[in-house]
Amino acid sequence: MMPIIVHTIPAFTDNYIWLFHQQGSSDAYVVDPGDAKPVLEALKDLGLTLKAILITHHHNDHVGGIEQLLTQYPVPVYGPKGITQATEIMVDGDTLDVAGTSFNVIEIPGHTLDHIAYYTASEPLVFLGDTIFANGCGRLFEGSPEQMWQSLSRLASLPPETKLYCAHEYTEANTRFALAVEPDNSDLQKRAQDISKTRAKNKPTIPSTLELELATNPFMRYNQLSIKEAAENYGQCKVSTEAEAFALIRQWKDSF
Repeated sequence: MMPIIVHTIPAFTDNYIWLFHQQGSSDAYVVDPGDAKPVLEALKDLGLTLKAILITHHHNDHVGGIEQLLTQYPVPVYGPKGITQATEIMVDGDTLDVAGTSFNVIEIPGHTLDHIAYYTASEPLVFLGDTIFANGCGRLFEGSPEQMWQSLSRLASLPPETKLYCAHEYTEANTRFALAVEPDNSDLQKRAQDISKTRAKNKPTIPSTLELELATNPFMRYNQLSIKEAAENYGQCKVSTEAEAFALIRQWKDSF
């Protein structure tokens, strides 16, 4: 099986759109095209032809470019319920065969109620929209802390080498918060230095890996004693479950 090549397309001020194809093939697939213009430019520059659009959730910075892309490329649109342009509604457990590999659909509500991810074990990699960010997680616009905690727990069960393709370059701000939560985390301290060097060169910090997030991301470390203690210190209360710890850390981040 030929590997998948993923191209990074910056959009707006801090979005990433992902364009991917199988090595040796010009058939391309785009994830969350909030803006059509940079996608069309990338397709032209790379000599690729769009074959399908994959959507993780309904926010406009993820779907705003669909209509324009469809005028030039009348292709299938895969997405969760609520995506008006979707030609194929994807639900938990579905399989999507594109770019020479099979992607499993995982429902991960929290940021929105309709949020899904596309995971392939062959790389492994996952396109997960706004659920996990590097050293962070999505704000809870529609879902509950319990839902997001459950979604993060599902993603945490993927192989540690899984590459995480999220949709925003929020890493520096997320890392400042992560250091406030776990100032003594040596892995996080080293990662903060690496992130500063990467961003100083104006390079993306994405993709991350699940292994790295489990070592440094406070929203993925809700089962650690250090996170429990930080949550209790912030909330001035006792925490009895991982979900409660997550909820307090998310509340803290919202006002950080």
